[in-house]
Amino acid sequence: MFDDSHDRTASLMTPARLAQMKARPRPAPSPAAWLDQLATGAGAGHVRRLLDLRHQLSALLHAGEVHTIAGACQALHEALDEVDFSLVQPRGWIARLAGGGKEATARFAAQQARVVQAGDALVGEVRTLQKEQEVQRTAVERTLLDCEVELRAMEKILEQGTRWLQDMRSQLEARPPEADEAAQRQLRDDTARCDLLVTRLQLLRTAATAAQQLLQHGRAACSARTALAARCRHSLDEEWPAWRRQAASLADEAAARGCTGEGVEAARAALAALRTALQAAGAQARAVQVQDRALADEVAGLQAPLQAAA
Repeated sequence: MFDDSHDRTASLMTPARLAQMKARPRPAPSPAAWLDQLATGAGAGHVRRLLDLRHQLSALLHAGEVHTIAGACQALHEALDEVDFSLVQPRGWIARLAGGGKEATARFAAQQARVVQAGDALVGEVRTLQKEQEVQRTAVERTLLDCEVELRAMEKILEQGTRWLQDMRSQLEARPPEADEAAQRQLRDDTARCDLLVTRLQLLRTAATAAQQLLQHGRAACSARTALAARCRHSLDEEWPAWRRQAASLADEAAARGCTGEGVEAARAALAALRTALQAAGAQARAVQVQDRALADEVAGLQAPLQAAA
C-alpha cells in the first residue's frame, strides 16, 4: 500500500552482489511484520527526501540577501537630503559680477557628486541582486517542485493510512469476544498496531503541514524578491536618470550664467519623484528582509517535525 521502494540502494550494488542476492533471495516478511513496518515507517522515504530538500531551500532562498539594497536606498536618500537648491538660486547681476556664486556652485556640484556616487552604488546592488535571481530562480523552482511532489505522495499515504485505520478498527469492533489465548493475543497485537498507525499518521500530518506552509512561504519570498528588483530597476531607469539630467543641467547653468527659476523647479520636481521612489523601494526592501527572517525561522523549525517522522 505504501511504497518506499525508491529508497533501496540497488544502484550501489556490484553485479556479483546482485547475482548473489538472486541466488539467495531474501525471505518475504510475515504479514504481521509487514503490518508493523507499515505502521511505524509509512512515508519515511518521502520525509527523508524532504529533509534533503529543506537543506537545499535553506541555501537557495538565502542567496542574494537584500539588506544591501535597503542600505543603498538609505544612503542615496541621505545624499539627496544634503542637496541645497539655495546654492544655485537665481542671483542678481551684481552678485554674479562679484563672483559670489562660484563657491556656492562648487558646493552644489560636490553635493551632486555624492548623490551620483550613492546612486551608482544602488545601481550596482540592484544589478547584483538581479543576476543572483537569474542564477537561482531555476534551482529554486525545481526544488520547490520536488517538495510539492513529495508532499503529494505523503498526502496519498495519509489518505490510504486513514482508510486502512478505519477499516481495521471496524474489523476489531466487529470481532466477537475471544476466549482463546491465541485469539486474545492477536486482538491485542492488532489493537497495538492501530495505535502505532495513529501515531505514525499524526507525525506525517504534522510534517506535511509544516512542509506545505514552507512551500507556500518560499514561493512568496521568491515573488517578493522579484518584485523588489523590478521596483528598483524601474526607479533606476526612470526617476534616477531624470534627476541626473536635471541636476547636471542645473550645475552647468549655474556655472555658466546663473540659474533660472524654471531650472531650479524642474530639478526640485525630479528630486521629489526620486525621493518618493526611494522611500517605496526602501520600505519594500525592509519588508522583504522581515519576510526572509521569518522564512529562515520556518526553515529551521521544519527540521524537528521532519526528523520526528523520518
